[in-house]
Amino acid sequence: MAKNLILWLIIAAVLVTVMNNFSSTKEPDTLNYSQFLDLVENRQVERVTVDGYIITGRERSGESFKTVRPAIQDNGLIGDLLDNDVIIEGKQPEQQSIWTQLLIASFPILIIIAIFMFFMRQMQGGGGGRGGPMSFGKSKARMLTEDQVKTTFADVAGCDEAKEDVQELVEFLRDPGKFQRLGGHIPRGVLMVGQPGTGKTLLAKAVAGEAKVPFFTISGSDFVEMFVGVGASRVRDMFEQAKKHAPCIIFIDEIDAVGRHRGSGMGGGHDEREQTLNQLLVEMDGFEPNDGIIVIAATNRPDVLDPALLRPGRFDRQVVVGLPDIRGREQILKVHMRKVPLGDDVKPSLIARGTPGFSGADLANLVNEASLFAARANKRLVEMGEFEMAKDKIMMGAERKSMVMSEKEKLNTAYHESGHAIVGRLVPEHDPVYKVTIIPRGRALGVTMFLPEEDRYSLSKRALTSQICSLFGGRIAEEMTLGFDGVTTGASNDIMRATQLAKNMVTKWGLSEKLGPLQYAEEEDQGYLGRSGGGGLSGVSGETAKQIDEEVRRIIDECYGTARRLLDENRDKLDMMAEALMKYETIDTQQIDDIMAGRAPREPKDWQGDGKSGPGAIVTSDEGGDSKLDEASKGAGPIGGPAGEH
Repeated sequence: MAKNLILWLIIAAVLVTVMNNFSSTKEPDTLNYSQFLDLVENRQVERVTVDGYIITGRERSGESFKTVRPAIQDNGLIGDLLDNDVIIEGKQPEQQSIWTQLLIASFPILIIIAIFMFFMRQMQGGGGGRGGPMSFGKSKARMLTEDQVKTTFADVAGCDEAKEDVQELVEFLRDPGKFQRLGGHIPRGVLMVGQPGTGKTLLAKAVAGEAKVPFFTISGSDFVEMFVGVGASRVRDMFEQAKKHAPCIIFIDEIDAVGRHRGSGMGGGHDEREQTLNQLLVEMDGFEPNDGIIVIAATNRPDVLDPALLRPGRFDRQVVVGLPDIRGREQILKVHMRKVPLGDDVKPSLIARGTPGFSGADLANLVNEASLFAARANKRLVEMGEFEMAKDKIMMGAERKSMVMSEKEKLNTAYHESGHAIVGRLVPEHDPVYKVTIIPRGRALGVTMFLPEEDRYSLSKRALTSQICSLFGGRIAEEMTLGFDGVTTGASNDIMRATQLAKNMVTKWGLSEKLGPLQYAEEEDQGYLGRSGGGGLSGVSGETAKQIDEEVRRIIDECYGTARRLLDENRDKLDMMAEALMKYETIDTQQIDDIMAGRAPREPKDWQGDGKSGPGAIVTSDEGGDSKLDEASKGAGPIGGPAGEH
């Protein structure tokens, strides 16, 4: 901006100088015709130049003048000039060539044509970029050359099986003859299925980086526009570009935006999407071969894709990119920690055990948050304490240090969280208590965090009922200390989760002895991996619906009674834990072990004695674990304390 300003100032100075030079030239005096005739009669004119009606000349005194001859016949002027010894000069009229006259006549038309062509070029995406208003039929795929794709398989961790599946693509792109000699051919397309953040796009870029081929990337939503036929045109244009750069890879992210089941809707927009899908089907496996073009697509909704898209010859292979297990998380952490200066106490294996259910993107965010914590503290190394604080921030929410709570509200929150922790500790097959805090985090006034001990991919009926018991522990603790009329709205989320677990046990998982192993719930939309859609009862009679309600009520009542009995039997431990929370604000497994053993809890490590705990107070060395149980695991994990909504 500064350079442009200086340039314009220089240009302005030059123009001013030139104008001053022109203006400094003395202009001849302009006389009327009568004054000119008087000068001639008085013999004061030395010479004149006649140019049509314009007469310029010089007086004998050296002064220049100019006058305009009237448009009347004045035959005596020449004689008067000669009689008074005036030198007469004439000016030959300028003769323009035919080409000059033609150019002058056609110049405005040429200007109009040039302006029109300029705007048309801009509208069609010319002039150094794509995407003009008239370029809606062009593909929006962005091509990355082999020099731009630096990602390799060394940058991908935590999904060894998926890497093995796609390594064949690299071998084919490098040496296709190896497969063709044996009559085999590489899959035309590979569909990567997995939850968000598991590394589908990263894996596709690694394939392109290893194979050293061009990489086209586009989103499924980029195909469909408001204009009919645009999507199909963009598909054709994309494959035409790919053929020019074959062998290459086309990566379509979120392909479910364009690859849904055909015939599942009505209207122009639906018809346009179907045309786009049809063109994609033809390009992937039609009459024209697309040798050397491999299509890789990613989605977290594989169930909504059209069967014709998934058949062999199009997407021959489906690669499931799931959430990493404890070993995979450790590998991912090591990849992201390469550029981070770490302290000697940082152990990726311990962090991996304490981050169950984290995706690759979550772990990358964890490392970044830890680096930010260390930077705020002006540290030169990122230590284990920063990683623990980052994990707590991600799993439980950021601390709301500015929030001021009354002592009564604090005490109520302490009893609420203590109820969750004690019941969760005493019921069978429940995840261990990781941490309890009454520091407001996110939208909750307090949080009780449970972490599993080992990899588990299913839950038993006993484990589910134990989760329901621990969810009711907070409300029961409030009722025991404040009375029924003093119970707060803080347990609203706990009640909702407990009720949903009980409903699923009866209507989806067949865990009711009375109703048996039948599924009564119908999922409205469970296509998103990592997310369960809400479902209602379908095809159920009124009598059966009544029995379902009765079974849900029975499970809730039994779990509520179990939690109440456990807290009544351990009232002393409830009071002791609430007192410890009021003093330390955050307690972990060591303090909880002391309380459950009937001992006074030890002080948290690095406790500052002012009601605040340092980062070292967080202990996970022996209590980490791993689990990803889809919707069944929703009863585990962080349980919020009293708040309006959490």
